[in-house]
Formats: sequence, C-alpha cells, structure tokens
Amino acid sequence: QVQLVDSGGGLVQAGGSLRLSCAASGRSFVSYAMAWFRQPPGKEREFVAAISWNGRSTYYADSVKGRFTISRDNAKNTKYLQMNSLKPEDTAVYYCAAGAPGCSDYGCYAAMGRWNYWGQGTQVTVSS
Repeated sequence: QVQLVDSGGGLVQAGGSLRLSCAASGRSFVSYAMAWFRQPPGKEREFVAAISWNGRSTYYADSVKGRFTISRDNAKNTKYLQMNSLKPEDTAVYYCAAGAPGCSDYGCYAAMGRWNYWGQGTQVTVSS
C-alpha cells in the first residue's frame, strides 16, 4: 500500500507559478510511475503529466506542454509538478497518482484506470 499526500496548491495570478508536491509513504515508491491529474470545476478529471519509475521518461498533456514540468526525487519519496505561466483555465483540484504498472506510452499513462493510488487533491486557483 502507498499513501500519497498532495500539497502546494493555492491562489495565484495569471502568469504566475506554483510548485505542487506529492509525498509518498508505505510500499516502495521507487518502483511506481507517478502522475498528476486535475479536475476543473464542473468537469471530469483529466491527465496532466506522468513520469516513469526511473525518471527517464515524461509525458504531458498538450494543454500544459512547455509550461509544466514533472520531476521526482526517489531519495525523498517525493514528486513535484512545477507549473509556470499559469492560466485561468488551469484552475482545478490537482491529484497525484502512483502505479500504472506495465505502462510505456502516453495513452496508457493518461488512462485514469491504470493508476492504483491517489492523493487527496490540492486546489489550484488562477485569477485573471
């Protein structure tokens, strides 16, 4: 079992930056791929970014590519989402996820059902 705790959300003006963190505890964090999803108000949860277990591969939704960066520090059992040039449409609850065994391409990582563990979510609000 893996427990995930999201943090780092808040209120920021358009064009600003935030860094989300996801701290993992429990079973070995190192062996899992990690991802961020988000759920905008009144919409379904959507894929944002993923990173392979060894950090060598990253995947991004087109809407965030070039603005967001996912990373992980296995020594600290923590992963991050650096969000720059934020837009009002980035407003959402952001969730970290762990798992996706066997995934090796964007389509697999972007599927919610592939992820075994979820954080509680952290609110990001971008004002215009």
